[in-house]
Amino acid sequence: MKTLSVVLFVLGFAAMGQAAIKTEVVEYKQGDKVLEGFVAYDDASQEKRPGVLVVHQWKGLGDYEKKRAEMLAKLGYVAFAVDIYGKDIRPADTQSAGAEAGKYKKDRALLRARVNAGLAELRKQPLVDTSRIAAIGYCFGGTTVIELARSGADILGVVSFHGALDSPHPEDGKNIKCKVLALHGADDPFVPAADVAAFEEEMRQAKVDWALVKYGGAVHSFTDWNMKDNSLPGALYNEKADRRSWEDMQQFFGEIFGQQRAK
Repeated sequence: MKTLSVVLFVLGFAAMGQAAIKTEVVEYKQGDKVLEGFVAYDDASQEKRPGVLVVHQWKGLGDYEKKRAEMLAKLGYVAFAVDIYGKDIRPADTQSAGAEAGKYKKDRALLRARVNAGLAELRKQPLVDTSRIAAIGYCFGGTTVIELARSGADILGVVSFHGALDSPHPEDGKNIKCKVLALHGADDPFVPAADVAAFEEEMRQAKVDWALVKYGGAVHSFTDWNMKDNSLPGALYNEKADRRSWEDMQQFFGEIFGQQRAK
């Protein structure tokens, strides 16, 4: 019995020292527009660490992006999930989501302003090493992080997960200062081959350090575990592509942040 008590004490003490992921809702602004983001980090240490911006898909900031932020926090990053649309603007269906996302696809200057406001908020987080920042995004968010790079943001890299790759101003590629990783479903019907080719040419002409990874058999939304019922033809979760793309992101972070790849 005494031995069991000692074991339980040791296990309890170890548990106290384990990582505890802390999350907070963060209200901030872009101009007069009130936005509501979400930050996640491991509060077991006060050491500064890389920051990762997370940009939502077309239905706005929700549980999916918050979960991704928590996953990043467990890897040792401060993750800030931004709000592009505005506080309480969370489209409930594909029609309203398409309309909301379309506003920003048509106004890339506004899109860049919103995502840069989120970047500024991430930089304010006390545990962020502001010299080591990256951004990732899903679908609409994938498009957004590439626009962040095109805006000339002073960060180390962006990762687009099944995002649209088009640009109304491909000459803006010359503004890109960071590395670019585009993770793409090889069979994505929502991203025309012409857009993929134009993206590649934009990167080449601007002499960007870039990579495009195509996952065979994957369509749009291949990382979104909520998309398993084929309710939106052409958008479907793919477990293998999801896992591989997350691993590719981690390898990319290891490169740009100058640290060992997280396990």
